[in-house]
Amino acid sequence: MRLAPQETRTYLVTAVTAGRRSLFQVTATAGLLEQTILDYRSQEKFLLHAFVIMPDHFHALITPAPEVSLEKAVQFIKGGFSFRFKSKHDVWMRSFNESQIMSEEKFMSCVWYIEENPVRRALVATPEAYPFSSAGRGPLDPMPLHLRGK
Repeated sequence: MRLAPQETRTYLVTAVTAGRRSLFQVTATAGLLEQTILDYRSQEKFLLHAFVIMPDHFHALITPAPEVSLEKAVQFIKGGFSFRFKSKHDVWMRSFNESQIMSEEKFMSCVWYIEENPVRRALVATPEAYPFSSAGRGPLDPMPLHLRGK
């Protein structure tokens, strides 16, 4: 299977817990999801540009590795978390939402949307105050070159 070049495959991904249960309201559970995401990033399964873990869902701005489909990248996150969490109940809704990012402006607005999510939900006063987010932790992976100036 030949995938599209990596530089054309940057996505905003959202996955929601089964029944919209607030699993990630528990610090240890949110930390486990964050560690799962960061572990797969360090294994170079995807580039991670921004993320936030909300009580009942997460958003991530990712660019899958050249040999990894978007579906597989999301499966690493959702399936990897479920395996580590060892719940007897369903953890995730079956599908996920994605939006392909095609311009620098859209990339920047997605970073803002992701990092401002806890502020909009009145969980914190500033994005940097929310512990399970890319906000305030310095750059993760930079914007892909193909998006700059578009």
